[in-house]
Amino acid sequence: MDDIRKEKPSPEKRVADGVWLTFLPVMDTDEFGDVVVEELKIHLINRTETPYNFVYKLHFFGKPDFELKNTIQPFEDFYLHDVDFSDMNDSPSFEFDFSLLQPDNKPAHRGGKALHYESSVKLKPKQLFAKIEELKEKNQAHFSLLLFSEYPGKAIEDNFESDNYQLDHSRKKGNKLYNAGDARLHLEPPRTVVDLHIEKLTDNYKHMSNYEIVSLQLKTFEKYFHLAVAHHQHSLIVIHGVGEGVLRDEIHAILRLKNEVKSFVNQYHPNFGYGATEIFFKAL
Repeated sequence: MDDIRKEKPSPEKRVADGVWLTFLPVMDTDEFGDVVVEELKIHLINRTETPYNFVYKLHFFGKPDFELKNTIQPFEDFYLHDVDFSDMNDSPSFEFDFSLLQPDNKPAHRGGKALHYESSVKLKPKQLFAKIEELKEKNQAHFSLLLFSEYPGKAIEDNFESDNYQLDHSRKKGNKLYNAGDARLHLEPPRTVVDLHIEKLTDNYKHMSNYEIVSLQLKTFEKYFHLAVAHHQHSLIVIHGVGEGVLRDEIHAILRLKNEVKSFVNQYHPNFGYGATEIFFKAL
């Protein structure tokens, strides 16, 4: 018989589709013979070509419970920790702050990447139970939630000089200018929660005056408010803290003048206490 050479199996094609948070339920049988979930194994999955530094924090009822700083490589499955299934009733919040291993020094108009990108996952018990039942029905081992599909670029400063440069540069390069209806496809990703604590916005706050701090906080608020409107978000939570209420009052005064705002409320929240305002937008 001829010696037929065996074909080598082709390597599995890797699809770059973002960074994911994965939940793997560990199940057991109780004394009544029912299958129950004992705990969840939490993994961070990087299905991109880029490595990232990350800071991971788990909160229950807004209080910190677990924190981890590390690096995840391209197409790596990174095990974070286990969470008791019973604790998933305590308003868990899985929060991440991603950054590039090598900061991108290019400016925004040249495609520079953001210094940081925050993303979070909050699972309500009803959502979690539905996911578990879906896994059982489909005989699957885990479910995943997307943290981001593409790492965002730097935000372009909102001023005339920057905008004018962008238009002139685009025309000189012969680039096509986007239609207004397609504009949001090219905007920075929005956030559903914006933390305005100054230590979240800059590392140089210790030398800033109170006026400079509040000005930066309000500028950041305006930025993500307009992004939320542009992306047709239903709502936005702004964390302003309690303190003396200066920042809260400034934000509320601005919101009363915004035509896009349907309503806003500053009431007790299990994750933020009274230190956050939830904004609801009018339907477009």
